[in-house]
Amino acid sequence: MDKKFQPGEIVRSTAGRDLGNYYIVVEILSPKYILAADGKYKKINNPKKKNIKHIESTGIVHEEFSIWLTEGKRLRNEDIQYVLKNYRKKEEAK
Repeated sequence: MDKKFQPGEIVRSTAGRDLGNYYIVVEILSPKYILAADGKYKKINNPKKKNIKHIESTGIVHEEFSIWLTEGKRLRNEDIQYVLKNYRKKEEAK
């Protein structure tokens, strides 16, 4: 069971102090680790290193973020917060 993540994907933490928090994948470090940011506590310039065993994919990739991250364009913390806030609202409405 090999998990594959990509930049711009929304993921949820399944372990640790940040259990249940949502993040955007910023970078793939190795087959085992990713860097993720939430725009508030873990900013884009200091993302959180997460073991892929401790996160799960939501199945949603923000296409614009994905393009920006792969092309090296600047992504703002406010943009990440906005996308994650809207995603949480949709999840709570279910």
